[in-house]
Amino acid sequence: MNTHVKLATVAQTDIAPAEWQARVDLAATYRLIAHYGWGDVIYNHSSLRVPGEDRKFLIKRHELLYEEVTPANLVKVGMDDDLDESAGVNRPGFTLHGGVLAARPDVNCAVHVHTETGMAIAGLKHGLRMVSQPAVRFYNRVGYHDYEGITEDFGERERINRALSKNRALIMRNHGLLTVGKTTREAFVLMKSLIEAADIQLRMEATGGALVEIPPQICEKTAHQYEHHDSGRGSADWPAYLRMLDAIDADWRN
Repeated sequence: MNTHVKLATVAQTDIAPAEWQARVDLAATYRLIAHYGWGDVIYNHSSLRVPGEDRKFLIKRHELLYEEVTPANLVKVGMDDDLDESAGVNRPGFTLHGGVLAARPDVNCAVHVHTETGMAIAGLKHGLRMVSQPAVRFYNRVGYHDYEGITEDFGERERINRALSKNRALIMRNHGLLTVGKTTREAFVLMKSLIEAADIQLRMEATGGALVEIPPQICEKTAHQYEHHDSGRGSADWPAYLRMLDAIDADWRN
């Protein structure tokens, strides 16, 4: 890894095996986001609850590019703290992710991005429409949170969490996208589907033609199928994503 940033790192031998695997998975999430072009230099974040430490989570060090993230240089922080860049973490990222993970013990990972496609769908009053298979993952499973500026105020956490509720995703109006999952794989794949759904919808709407909306009963059936898929055979794709990263940069795990 070529970088001029002086890094604070941890050694694998000093970390419990479950936490190290969590670090590998979260580092992979950052690298995959960079690979797909969803990053924004050093901004936006993914987070992962630390196994066995329910009130702590892992997040990217503030000054690092996504392609500089490794398992060893992720930062472990307490979600009950009040942290900013002086602690090595981005304040808005800590505010958003700490609040979501604290409020949702049923999920362990959150992914947040500011892609242009995501911000475009977030600025449409009608929001996400059920016009493609990727969109149907989120039928009755996506919330909407109105824009309040840069997410630095802990007071916004309550409103974010109320909008997210028990959903799999949150469209942050005029801002970006958030997905959550029990695993890094689930949160990442949901984000991939949400961005695909947004892109497909925008392309379809741009034609000016009539859109074919998927009937509600089919939407609910398919969304349930996807939930079953994600908790079962769908997990087989995560090792494939890691092999893809190994082919791109074999040192990302170090």
